[in-house]
Amino acid sequence: MQRLVMQQLQHCIITFAYLTKKFHQLSGTTSERKAFFKKIRGKGDQEQTEMSFIDHLEVLRWHIVRAAIALMVAAIGIFIYIDWIFDNVIYAPARESFFTYGALCNLGHKLHLGQALCMPPVKIPLLINTVGGSFTSAISICFMGALIVAFPYLFWELWRFIKPALSPKELKYARGSIGWVSLCFFTGAAFGYYLLAPFTFNFLASFKIGTLSSQTYLPSLEDYIDTLVNIILGCGIAFELPVLAYVLSKIGLITPKFLRTYRKYAYIIILILAAVITPSPDWTSQTIVAVPLVILYEMSIFISARVAKDKGIEEKQWD
Repeated sequence: MQRLVMQQLQHCIITFAYLTKKFHQLSGTTSERKAFFKKIRGKGDQEQTEMSFIDHLEVLRWHIVRAAIALMVAAIGIFIYIDWIFDNVIYAPARESFFTYGALCNLGHKLHLGQALCMPPVKIPLLINTVGGSFTSAISICFMGALIVAFPYLFWELWRFIKPALSPKELKYARGSIGWVSLCFFTGAAFGYYLLAPFTFNFLASFKIGTLSSQTYLPSLEDYIDTLVNIILGCGIAFELPVLAYVLSKIGLITPKFLRTYRKYAYIIILILAAVITPSPDWTSQTIVAVPLVILYEMSIFISARVAKDKGIEEKQWD
């Protein structure tokens, strides 16, 4: 984690130094200075219809620079409110007063399930065993949070880079892709944060080896942050399954028949995953975790079938 944080800091410092140097080099010429800020804003990247390989690299570099600036701005904003964010966002799933615990318990009572959905109170004191543990953890929270917050903009920059290479037909198919990709990502992140993280921390905090009570559960702050980030990012990426199914169906790598054939195996994997991450052996908690994953898989089958149907219609029209 420390190595990753240091690499992120080095990249940001290099980017800032490059921009500062470039600005000083252009400080004497008004036209060049305007062109510099024009590149920062992303204007004029797609003005040339034909570009060499070096020109493409130059365009890619400015996309990366703008993405790095967006990450830095978001990270600085998070660092300003780091105390509130840690208390009310980062550490919230490990607190007894977290929204999910009360909501699930009330839902269980309304469904006449008794205490089936009520998870036992969880207490996770965090250990700092390095001199700079708090600071490096704060930096990690800033950059990981900035990556999540700025995800739509980062994907937009990627989209702007590959857009000129697409045909009008491909652009038609990709219409609204930024919104759908962002929606799937944030839906998955919310699922991981509000549902999967409480289940995971509750299970891990209550799991013991042996019967002598010889263990004290005292995870490090960095380990807790890594686990939470992995859950949020992992769920965000997992919820991109419908988008991935659409793309793979378009290029012909998967078909609805293939997804239907392996549906039962996918369900078994989903149920095993739900059984592992839920803290209790009852079917209700496992169902809450498994149902969204099953819905995603069924959505992927529907999307793949729709793509196959459209391709069949186009082939008939071509014939």
